[in-house]
Amino acid sequence: MNEVAHPQPQRNAISRLWNDKEARQVIIQILAFVAIFAFFFIIVRNAIFNLEAIGKDISMNFLWQPSNYDISQSLIEYSSRSTHFRAMTVGIINTLLVAAFGILLATVIGFILGVCRLSKNWIVNKLSYVYIEYVRNVPVLLHILLVHGIIVNSLPTPKNAVVVNEVAFLTNRGFFIPSPDFQPLYWIVAALFVIGIIFSLWFHKYAQKVQDKTGKHYPVFWIGVGAVVGVPFIMYFLLGSPIVWEIPELKGFNYTGGMVIRPEFIALWLALSMYTAAFIGEIVRAGISAVDWGQNEAAAALGVARGRTLNLVVIPQALRIIIPPLTSQYLNLAKNSSLAIAIGYMDIVATIGGITLNQTGREMECMAIVLTLYLIFSLLISSGMNWYNNRIKLVER
Repeated sequence: MNEVAHPQPQRNAISRLWNDKEARQVIIQILAFVAIFAFFFIIVRNAIFNLEAIGKDISMNFLWQPSNYDISQSLIEYSSRSTHFRAMTVGIINTLLVAAFGILLATVIGFILGVCRLSKNWIVNKLSYVYIEYVRNVPVLLHILLVHGIIVNSLPTPKNAVVVNEVAFLTNRGFFIPSPDFQPLYWIVAALFVIGIIFSLWFHKYAQKVQDKTGKHYPVFWIGVGAVVGVPFIMYFLLGSPIVWEIPELKGFNYTGGMVIRPEFIALWLALSMYTAAFIGEIVRAGISAVDWGQNEAAAALGVARGRTLNLVVIPQALRIIIPPLTSQYLNLAKNSSLAIAIGYMDIVATIGGITLNQTGREMECMAIVLTLYLIFSLLISSGMNWYNNRIKLVER
């Protein structure tokens, strides 16, 4: 009689595979991936079936239909007859605009607050401490509403506008500034501006190499300002002002012509910047404090001024500690911009995720677009900060 084969060798192979640490990690990851994929597959499948049951399908054709609503601030040509895709593009630009300017201002204010928190001046130290503790412990939405309310209710009406050099006008309906009308020779000024930026970046690296080798210090900042601003400014007048500026004029109850920065943008920009700056201030303070005090003493022993010690010795070392948590704050600022709908600023949420969604009834498609766009923004910010973090990290032998 033939003997029945026992599965013992197969069980032993599976057992050995599971007991192997590296193999077990791969198996667990595969199982986790399959479980997550199956979960989302079931959710999406059920959503599609439920939509089909009520006579709806998944389609992006609504993006090419007329939007039928106005947007107060648009950097590109837009009207109520434009498509929903055009409205979404305006929302994307508005979101990127407030995020970029917010990150810039929050970084400047945050670094100032972080340095002030370490100041030996009692008043400066305590004022920065009170500001940080107050702002961090109040929800950002309240800051946005507060700043917007102050701007709208404290600034004058267009007839009583604050006039800035007869060319700009600050009102509760916005900040009206001249808009440029480019003439044929303006490209020369623009080219010099771009060349100035490239030269400044090159000169910064060159000056750093010279300083590392010889200790000689060049006025990098002022040379950069001269290349980026001074040379194009001089050429602008030599070419007979190839950029004509359209000045806003008061007609009726409001200003026409020129450009306008809406109070919604100003309020959102300032509120997000001041709120995020409070967190950045503590990050900067912690990063500077983490640098060994002996670095300051060594620089002082060499006769280096305190300001240059902070700029050349302390900050470069503190950046390696500051950058990772700073990335999280940049991401938070970009995502917090979605609260713009509370004050009527037309960003992604207000356009494609708000009015378009309500008009078309395409909630699944609109929310998928909004989520995807915010994911892309976050990944771009993270990638940029990770690149910079790798660039400044210590090189090990």
